[in-house]
Amino acid sequence: MDSNNQGRGSSEFFQAQTQIYKHVCHFMDSMALKCAVQLGIPDVIHNHNKPINLSELASALQISQTKTDCLQRLMRILQHSGFFATTKIVEDQEQEGYILTPFSNLLVKDNVASLSPVVLALLDPVLVNPWHSLTNWFQGNDLTPFETAHGMSFWDLATQNLEFSSSMNELMASDSRITSLVIRDHKEIFQGLNSLVDVGGGTGTLARTISEAFPELKCTVLDLPQVVTNLPESENLKFVAGDMFQSIPSADAIVIKSVLHNWSDEDCVKILKRSREAIASKGKGGKLIIIDMVIDDKKEEHDRTKTKLFMDITMMVMCSGKERKEKDWEKLFLDSGFSHYKITATSELKSIIEVYP
Repeated sequence: MDSNNQGRGSSEFFQAQTQIYKHVCHFMDSMALKCAVQLGIPDVIHNHNKPINLSELASALQISQTKTDCLQRLMRILQHSGFFATTKIVEDQEQEGYILTPFSNLLVKDNVASLSPVVLALLDPVLVNPWHSLTNWFQGNDLTPFETAHGMSFWDLATQNLEFSSSMNELMASDSRITSLVIRDHKEIFQGLNSLVDVGGGTGTLARTISEAFPELKCTVLDLPQVVTNLPESENLKFVAGDMFQSIPSADAIVIKSVLHNWSDEDCVKILKRSREAIASKGKGGKLIIIDMVIDDKKEEHDRTKTKLFMDITMMVMCSGKERKEKDWEKLFLDSGFSHYKITATSELKSIIEVYP
């Protein structure tokens, strides 16, 4: 033990060593989880309708017998992390079978709230590689680590790489399905509105949920032409191709979900000003509805804040965006000409912020 640890107990030293190893190896949890999703392990266990033993799992996954032991080791770390569990098999009490946990239930593809697209998108090499450029980025002049790694912005690569763009659209659709569950618990926010524009609403997952809940509400999705062209419409759901930095169609309410965290404060102010113009043209009663994260590290439980901080630095690496505290949101609103706002916390990671001219 070196001189830096003189006076400290060996127990403290080795506890610190364990913590460092654990954090260094955290990526293995992520990669093991990605592998499980790609193999379809949650779906196989779900479709088996009862605990599945190792041999049955390997057979269903078409994995060679020579790799069965390796599959067991993969399942062991995933079980230790809480993604799977084991229980005695009724027909053979000597054997144990794998079952799903609340975590892996969210990875079953048939689950309306499946997070499999989130796992696959966020762990795509396109998004993982920029983390290896973080040090070079801090010491260089590129706008983002993403640009340092790929030689172009996140938005430019998404335009050129259709497979990556599709993966990101799946991620956003998955996020919108989760948010749709939250919206059902806060329908009062949309009552009394006649028209709504979902800015950056992608393929319309969230807007479609709102339009079905409020058939009298005319919903419009604004997004880039390559996103909304030829998407199916309905009587109260339309798609408009456009640029939120230039103009937003007028409506009683503007909805912006998981968009502003992609952008710098300066760009957010531009979007917010266009939003204010869109609702101001409808007279009194208009409002902006933002569905996004609000960091509250003094009141939230540790893991919830940690997740939001992970997402904050992800935004920094990808596209110069950030997750914000309430005071950060307030400054954006005031700089954009809004007068007051109301934050409603939800059981999901994101809050609902109603902003008024």
